Formats: sequence, C-alpha cells, structure tokens
Amino acid sequence: MKEWNIKRYHAIPAEAVQIREEVFMREQGFEQEFDETDDRAVHLVLYAGEESAAVCRYYYCTEKSAYVIGRVAIRRQFRGQGMGAELLREAEKQIVSDGGTQAWLSAQLRAREFYEKQGYRAAGDVCFDEFCPHVWMKKNVSLADRRG
Repeated sequence: MKEWNIKRYHAIPAEAVQIREEVFMREQGFEQEFDETDDRAVHLVLYAGEESAAVCRYYYCTEKSAYVIGRVAIRRQFRGQGMGAELLREAEKQIVSDGGTQAWLSAQLRAREFYEKQGYRAAGDVCFDEFCPHVWMKKNVSLADRRG
C-alpha cells in the first residue's frame, strides 16, 4: 500500500523550492525557475511517508480563461512510481472544486506522451521555455472525469 499524501499550500513551501531547484535547475539546467506566478499559485507537494517527493502548482490564467498546471517535478529516486499522475489527478480535483472545467499545461516535448496518457491533448505549436521545447496541452475536467 502506498503511503503518499498530498498537501496544499497557498504560498510556495520550502519543499517545493528544493524539489524544483533539484529537478529543473541542477538536473535540467533551467535558470529562470521561479516567477511571480509562484506568489498566486496553489502549490501541491506529494510526500512519500515523511519525505517530500514531488511537486506541482496550479493557478487561474485569465489569458486562457482556465486553470494552468505547471512545474510538475518528481525527485529522481521517486520516479516511475505513478507520482506524476497522482499529482495531476489531485490538481484536477482541486481545479474542479474551485469551479474549473479545463486544465492547461505547457509540457516539455519529451514528456508529451506522459501527459497524453493522462488525457491531455496538444493545443498549439511548439514553443521554447529557455532552451527547452514545450507544447501547450489541455484537458476538460469535471466531476465525471475524475479517476481515483
């Protein structure tokens, strides 16, 4: 039985900073990891027992008239266990709870297949975040769509 729990924060917690620095900055080489969106986003941290293992954030985007999920990161030693999918399900559940009907995300191209397996579909051309190719993807979310 998995001993995971997800905590919701309205300010970026130290665990989220640590995971994003580890994954996006040290592993992947991003330099501009933190932005003003962190100040208004809801941050989700998945804990494996007492250890912080994965993180994402979501926020309402007026430009898209929808919620955007982002900064999904899993520490290397916890990858391949389904934590990314679990975080997405929880973010979608929270979005529905907040009145949202659609979730968007900007996926690294190398992760596109993972997001497609979670029900997301490409909704735009490839664009670059720093040096890395991304594609906007979206999914309709509702109470009926929720899994697990």
